[in-house]
Formats: sequence, C-alpha cells, structure tokens
Amino acid sequence: MKKITIYTDGACSGNPGKGGWGAVLLYGEHQKDLSGYAAHTTNNQMELTAVIESLKTLKEKCTVALYTDSTYVKDGMTKWIFNWEKNNWRTANKKPVKNKELWQALQEQVNRHDIEWHWVKGHSGDQWNEHVDNLATGEIEKHRSL
Repeated sequence: MKKITIYTDGACSGNPGKGGWGAVLLYGEHQKDLSGYAAHTTNNQMELTAVIESLKTLKEKCTVALYTDSTYVKDGMTKWIFNWEKNNWRTANKKPVKNKELWQALQEQVNRHDIEWHWVKGHSGDQWNEHVDNLATGEIEKHRSL
C-alpha cells in the first residue's frame, strides 16, 4: 500500500466570509498542490474541505499521514465523530452537529484509507504547513475583487 503524506489548511477572510483551502500531497519525490475557494464560508468549513478534497484525489487505498493545524478536524475525526453518529448527529448538548454534511463526506473519504492523524502548530515555521497556508490564503487573494 502506498504511503502518502498530506498537509491541509483552511482560511477565511471574515468568519463567515470568503474562504480558501489548500493541500499538498507528498509521495516519494512527487508533490501535488491542491486549492480551492468558496465565496461565503467559515474557517472550519474550509479546514474540512481541504481534507476531503485531498483524500478524494487518491485513486487507491493508501496509508496516509495527514497533518492539520486544526484541532477541530483532528479531534472531530479521532474523538467526537463516534458519539455524534451514535447520537444521531447530535452533540453532547443534544444540539445538531455543525457542518454535518462535511463531516459525513470526510468520514466517507477516511473510510477508504488508513489515516494517521497529526496536529501541527500553525504559523510555527513548519515548511509544509506554511505552504498549504499560502495556498489557502492565495485563493482568497485571487478572488478578493470578486
């Protein structure tokens, strides 16, 4: 099974506001950059979208070392999602889970692979975290005048 490293990030100008996401897939000597934009979104939605879209590009089952600076994404997938499902997509406070459709789309992609979740501190000089942050914020800049 291929071992892929993925770094993801989401950004928002205003929250909600214009948003961008970025991801880089690393496999051996290969590097693939991905990014996208949403006109009206939240930072958390862009963080989730970055992971979903990066995993969608994998054509076969892989072992993935996934790095995110979002504790929301990491904790959501490693701690909270199990109870959300059990409780019919309700939080411990019995409120509907925010971004349910994105969580479900992410879970669908995660189930296709073996994922090792890693948290990296944002804006701390990590080369690949800085790279995906630039991809995400670059998408917002590209669309700033729209």
